Amino acid sequence: MIGKIKALCVKYREILVYLIVGVLTTVVSWGCKFLWNALFFGGTALPTVGQNTVLSIVENVSGIAFAYPTNRKWVFQSRNPNILAEMGGFVGSRLVTMLLGYLLNLLCVNVLGVSVFISTILVSVVVVIGNYVISKFFVFKKK
Repeated sequence: MIGKIKALCVKYREILVYLIVGVLTTVVSWGCKFLWNALFFGGTALPTVGQNTVLSIVENVSGIAFAYPTNRKWVFQSRNPNILAEMGGFVGSRLVTMLLGYLLNLLCVNVLGVSVFISTILVSVVVVIGNYVISKFFVFKKK
């Protein structure tokens, strides 16, 4: 039984590590967002549009800053010597999926009338899968 579990872990190592790194990225990005909110906006539960935009930028920048090195080292084990080009591709791809998530949320909530909570979960799944596929096949592709 333990041998089968080990074999599955080896077979699906990349996906398992991606999920772990994804959870850690979420903790870091949400932590930065809420810390920024507490320090600069008094911890408001209802930020203004401007505050919400700043919080979204803080969340995404901190998430990308954490996700690139962890994905490079532990998930995809990249040895690409051209780190700047690789990082540029990673940041660009994350900005694309961030825009995709934003547009899908608008569609779900404002056009289809889906609850923002349900929409957030559904869109997050699409964005995480998109991030993995883009990272695996375009940013950290093996030659």
